[in-house]
Amino acid sequence: FLIHELWGGTYVTKTETKASVGFKAGVKDYRLTYYTPDYETLATDILAAFRVTPQPGVPPEEAGAAVAAESSTGTWTTVWTDGLTSLDRYKGRCYHIEPVAGEENQYIAYVAYPLDLLKK
Repeated sequence: FLIHELWGGTYVTKTETKASVGFKAGVKDYRLTYYTPDYETLATDILAAFRVTPQPGVPPEEAGAAVAAESSTGTWTTVWTDGLTSLDRYKGRCYHIEPVAGEENQYIAYVAYPLDLLKK
């Protein structure tokens, strides 16, 4: 799917899908960890809105969760710190998705980032 950031540069993530196989994101769907529709944003959260265009067969929730994951803690890089860190404390959360009016298969994914993710 293609991911377009609304408030700055552009993220582009490509995944290959085959009609006969369906969507295969890997071992675990992003939406199981990063899509939290019941999340209530905090006054300290940094809120962002992304325009996403999922590939055929990719649910909008998965596309929104992929944005939250890949722009926060869901990287392929091992990050070493002085101590143990909590995924729930630092992860971005896609908490709402809505279709773009008049545009087929385009959505606005709302993501909340904890302020601690960006602190030095």
